[in-house]
Amino acid sequence: MVKDLFISSRPRQWLKNLIVFAPLLFSRQFVHPDKVLDAVFAFAFFCLLSSAVYLLNDVIDAEEDRKHEEKRLRPIAAGRLSRPAAAAAAAVFAAGALSGSFLLAPALGWVAFIYLAAMGAYSFALKHVVILDVLVIAFGFILRARAGGVAVGVPVSEWLYICTLLLSLFLALSKRRHELVLMEENASAHRRSLAEYTPYLLDQMIAVVTSSTVMAYALYTLHPRTREEVSTGLYLTLPFVLYGIFRYLYLVHRKEKGGQPEMVLLTDPGLMIDLLLWVVAVFLILRFFPGLK
Repeated sequence: MVKDLFISSRPRQWLKNLIVFAPLLFSRQFVHPDKVLDAVFAFAFFCLLSSAVYLLNDVIDAEEDRKHEEKRLRPIAAGRLSRPAAAAAAAVFAAGALSGSFLLAPALGWVAFIYLAAMGAYSFALKHVVILDVLVIAFGFILRARAGGVAVGVPVSEWLYICTLLLSLFLALSKRRHELVLMEENASAHRRSLAEYTPYLLDQMIAVVTSSTVMAYALYTLHPRTREEVSTGLYLTLPFVLYGIFRYLYLVHRKEKGGQPEMVLLTDPGLMIDLLLWVVAVFLILRFFPGLK
């Protein structure tokens, strides 16, 4: 049961919580060990929260998951982990994460509470509402970024919120497209909101958020406030952003991937190297060359 509980907690999904470290990175607070430790705690609490939400979601969706080619193998859908046990574990994870968040910083506790409430509403109802379903997912990423800011005590740039919103929408819409194409006529039986989408509609939405993401990141790096308070050379990292988005689109359209963004990131060498190079470039520019022209 412990093994199945761990699998149902979806540790691979914890990659999504790395956005918590973004305020630490872009505020250049990573030179302070106490701030780094606070960010690590915030990351751990959101990992617990996200696992609680995944467990709750699997409990609610067990019947629908059995109709999915891949999700039917999940421990709860397959019957290896009972619903009561999963629900109890979710409650323990949520209580522990909320308690720890409030102890670390009351503001972080409230962000964690709002995240849990929003994701709970998503699991019970909002995931069945077309367009709103992906917007709620994006809101969850914005709350992660906010959590990183309040944990280390720095204001979060509105540009970080915008870039986070657009990038998360890009991933969520790509996932919807993958589900729709993979399951075809059975898609709506698995997720009711998929009945309202078409591949063409999703492609149009993806095109909008793709161009918007690149433009928002470019404007952020060139904004006078960024150049004054963060660095004048961040625009040099734009090629890594372009490659990452283009590579992901290639994998979605040509390799029929995108259903599990975290797995794409962990298994595609091109994306892994690109992300690593982006992180290294940002770190070097912020730490050693903030005035780089």
